[in-house]
Amino acid sequence: QVQLVESGGGLVQAGGSLRLSCVASGRTYRNYFAGWFRQAPGKEREFVAAITGIGGITVYEDSVKGRFTISRDSAKNTVYLQMNSLKPEDTAVYYCADAYTDTVYLSRQSREYDYWGQGTQVTVSS
Repeated sequence: QVQLVESGGGLVQAGGSLRLSCVASGRTYRNYFAGWFRQAPGKEREFVAAITGIGGITVYEDSVKGRFTISRDSAKNTVYLQMNSLKPEDTAVYYCADAYTDTVYLSRQSREYDYWGQGTQVTVSS
């Protein structure tokens, strides 16, 4: 059973930066894909970014391209989301997610992820 724990959320002014971390425990496979999603009050959960465990291939939601960077440190079983130039509309609870794959694969679809963290709040003030 994989457990994911996020950290790094907080309150920041518009234009500021935060780095979210997601530490995975119990993962016994190297071939995975991991993603970050977010959910604002009254809205559905939406995709933010994803990365492959092998190769570090990435994909981003259009509104965060050029501002957010997803990365991973396999030795530390950690996936990061560096968020720069934050905007008030980035305010949400951010969740990391993870799934095993037997190929190089990643997904924007939350239903394709098997494990989820508890979420970390990011609030951007104007």
